[in-house]
Amino acid sequence: MIAVTASGGCVLGPNYRAPSAADLKVPPGFSATTARSKLGAAGMERWWQGFGDLVLTRLVERALNGNLDVDAAGSRVRQSRAAWLSARGAQLPSLGVGGSASRTIGRDGGDNMLFQVGLDAAYEADLFGGVRRSVEAARADEQVALANLHSVQLSVAGEVALNYVDARLAQARLRIAQENLAAQDESLQIVGWRVQAGLVSSLDLEQARQLRAQTSSSLPTIESAYVAAINRLAVLVGEAPGAVTALMNTTAPIPTAPSAHAVPIPLDVLQRRPDIDAAERRLAAETARIGVQTAQLYPALRLTGAFGGSGTSLRQIADASLGNVIANLTAPLFEGGRIRAAIEGQDAATAVAVVNYRQAVLVALEEVENALTAVSATDRRAIDIGLSEQAARNAATYARIQYRTGLIDFRTLLDAERSLLSSQDASATVAAVQATAAIQLYKALGGGWQSAPEPRSVAAQGFAKRP
Repeated sequence: MIAVTASGGCVLGPNYRAPSAADLKVPPGFSATTARSKLGAAGMERWWQGFGDLVLTRLVERALNGNLDVDAAGSRVRQSRAAWLSARGAQLPSLGVGGSASRTIGRDGGDNMLFQVGLDAAYEADLFGGVRRSVEAARADEQVALANLHSVQLSVAGEVALNYVDARLAQARLRIAQENLAAQDESLQIVGWRVQAGLVSSLDLEQARQLRAQTSSSLPTIESAYVAAINRLAVLVGEAPGAVTALMNTTAPIPTAPSAHAVPIPLDVLQRRPDIDAAERRLAAETARIGVQTAQLYPALRLTGAFGGSGTSLRQIADASLGNVIANLTAPLFEGGRIRAAIEGQDAATAVAVVNYRQAVLVALEEVENALTAVSATDRRAIDIGLSEQAARNAATYARIQYRTGLIDFRTLLDAERSLLSSQDASATVAAVQATAAIQLYKALGGGWQSAPEPRSVAAQGFAKRP
């Protein structure tokens, strides 16, 4: 997988080659792919637009622009780039200059000026590529930071969508509970009239009161879930809780999963997911550091030079200047095994990076398979729950009519109303689960970060997205 050579130009250590799909044992396709488990028409880059919900789109775009985790990840990219530029600077000579001027006034009134100028230069020849390998490692570290930024952007887009679905689900459940509460109030009133007329016992009245109180007691819990979801949305867009309340208080349906398009092959997913990109770049960085450690075994050549002069004028400085150049060659003779132990340790760190890369690939494939299965399963479940809700609605309507005419007892009506509330709640829940499964699929496939704007701290430095 990684060829260990001392390449041309005396660059020691392994020359990195990314593991191939065959090395990683990537399958040609996903086993869980079904006709319904597809991607939306909006494509991967802006998958949230495929839900056809303008509020959702607005919130995701606000979060990608203002989320604080994204901003922090952008600053870490700047930090890594600065480290890379610093490593590149070690390849160039260092120059230093100094000067002074002094004035002497003698007792006889004489006035003398003395100028002194000095120039120092140093350069360490990269005979065996240790510095070049350190630059290579720093560059890979910068690319890791950039991939981590993309991971944060992907995660933020997904979290906004998931919390948005939770908020709309809470609104739907609240509406269902209130509608059922109104129907139960009507039933309670009818039972009260029948009790007063002596047609039924007070048991029916107490059962009606119990059902109404039970339904009413669910409202505070649903309201709390709604508030928690919209407060989380506010924080995700980089603002204080309550910032999106006005936007969300207008009730809207749970967003519907997008229409179907072909699911990409596993290799496409590996190329798109930033966490896999980060793991591969970490492997490249650790591989380069083997060369950094290996170069410590070989001689180092350092060239230094100095120039200096003094005089009462710039011409005298040039005439009286002195300079020297010194070449200093050092080589390790006895280090007690310290250097070889460091090489061995770096070999082990690289082996860990290989395992972590393979593990990242396996986890990504697992997440996609699970997400595809979840989309297919929730689609099948939604069909049955839809039929169940329709039957429960019809049964409740018939039960109310029959109870008014005295054809059934109140327990039958009670069971019908409980079943209706449960079926309606389940229908809303499965709609949210369908949307959630689609969002999780998009996250697993690595979509969303490609269209994210670069954070201000990154854009100011002119960073480009890695493909």
